[in-house]
Amino acid sequence: MNIPLVLAWLLTAAFLLLTFPAVSRLTRLDYVRLGSGVRQQDVAGLLMAVAMLAMVSPVGAPIPVAGWEALFVLTAGWFVAAAVRDRSAQGVCRRCDLHYGIAAVAMFYMLLAMPHGDGGHTVWPNMVSGASSGGMAWPVLAALGAAYFTYDGVQAGMRGLRLASRTGDTARETLPPGFVSRTVCRAGMGLGMAIMFVAGL
Repeated sequence: MNIPLVLAWLLTAAFLLLTFPAVSRLTRLDYVRLGSGVRQQDVAGLLMAVAMLAMVSPVGAPIPVAGWEALFVLTAGWFVAAAVRDRSAQGVCRRCDLHYGIAAVAMFYMLLAMPHGDGGHTVWPNMVSGASSGGMAWPVLAALGAAYFTYDGVQAGMRGLRLASRTGDTARETLPPGFVSRTVCRAGMGLGMAIMFVAGL
């Protein structure tokens, strides 16, 4: 798989931008009041943005593929178990837990299914290298990933636009802290992941 260099830099900038709101939420929100489940989702969102940045950046990656794969297996297990447990009493929606579980599985698949060079799977995740130009293994899964994340990204984007159009302090006060930022990040990550899956077909 060989993402064009211009698109790779644009995606690098987009994923880098997505890390800032996640870090901001993690450093300023009162998770004692919001609940640890919300913090876990924010940590997962930051982890995925950094991983996508590492995969698409033309200048390399900070962690070998096996390290990323281990992180995403653990993340997927955590959020699938959380969705089964149903943490709605803690203010966390089951659909959100399930989404993060699906996203972690998708990230694991993306790393596992990246094209192999002549010497086997490279150690560093990089989808821009011209060494291999094939698509992802099991393209049906890549197509399903593209469809799911396009749908989810568009839905989150529309939800973000509806929230942005709400006027008045009362309307804004009804939203939990960080909700708008989280929604915008989810839209950006969804559409970014959809682009990566399409590029892998």
